[in-house]
Amino acid sequence: MLKLKQSEILIENGAINHAGELLSQITKSNRCAVVSDTNVAPLYLDKLKSILRSAGFTVVSYIIPAGEASKTLATVEKIYTFLANENFIKTDAIIALGGGVIGDITGFVAATYLRGISSMQIPTSLLAQVDSSVGGKCGVDLPAGKNMVGAFHQPLRVVIDPDLLTTLPEHFVADGMAEVIKYGAIFDEQLLEKIEKEKISTDIIRACVTHKRDVVVRDEFDNGERMLLNFGHTAAHSIEAIGNYTKHTHGFAVSIGMIYAARLGEKLGLTESGTALRLANILKSVGLPTELPYEEKAILEHMLNDKKMRNGKLNIILLDRLGLGKIVPFSPDEVINFNTCEE
Repeated sequence: MLKLKQSEILIENGAINHAGELLSQITKSNRCAVVSDTNVAPLYLDKLKSILRSAGFTVVSYIIPAGEASKTLATVEKIYTFLANENFIKTDAIIALGGGVIGDITGFVAATYLRGISSMQIPTSLLAQVDSSVGGKCGVDLPAGKNMVGAFHQPLRVVIDPDLLTTLPEHFVADGMAEVIKYGAIFDEQLLEKIEKEKISTDIIRACVTHKRDVVVRDEFDNGERMLLNFGHTAAHSIEAIGNYTKHTHGFAVSIGMIYAARLGEKLGLTESGTALRLANILKSVGLPTELPYEEKAILEHMLNDKKMRNGKLNIILLDRLGLGKIVPFSPDEVINFNTCEE
């Protein structure tokens, strides 16, 4: 069991079977709500309800359409209304059963309904297991940009069960590998070497979660070191927004964003030569894209709306080399004039 302040993170094959016991540790109530989506609910919702009921819980559930397009304030309001109609009170608990979208929405509901209720995350996608379920960042998208409305609200329990990945389509495994590779790129070159040999394993999941846990402990509210976790994400969020959050999955956009950052760093003389090529080869080996899907200028214009703008500067995560990320601030004029396409 890993610990992150008040959060406890269980990483174990079959961990979902302990959900009732783990939930009983964080609430004195015998009621809980499970939020899931149309992809995950048919696979695991009945099983989870049975496990929770066996532990003495009364369980209700709310299912939303799968996909980033559901990650809106309108969806959050519908969940608020559902909880209110079910007479949920502050001592009751809410569980996220799904991937990153479900985790983000449910976390935001937990942070804000009745000014905060207890929550537990049961991530079912690789992306959510290695990254988004840990650390307490939650929120929803606006037309202006991704995750523009959000909060920090630590789930009291995170239940990571690698067995749940067996039903993932290959496309979504590749999607999650982008975040796995991100951890290797910014923190741990040995992890990249392991990925080149093993692709994915419980040990790799644990390594990513440990890196995330350690960073969040030192910088919970994203004012310093935690920004490193955004490697590839600044361009990725622009790519997702331009595609109306439907054309590109988060992991695929992050893959492209990481290569964009690596090439930018090399062009500016801030990144070791050859970094982008090796990183691209690793990403391609797991089925991830590396080329910009839109004109660079359009992506840069969206980047200037990024929430990581601080004091008139946009913090972009670059690499010294593989395994060592760094935060580099750029002015809007510098950003809009980036050009990685010209030699």
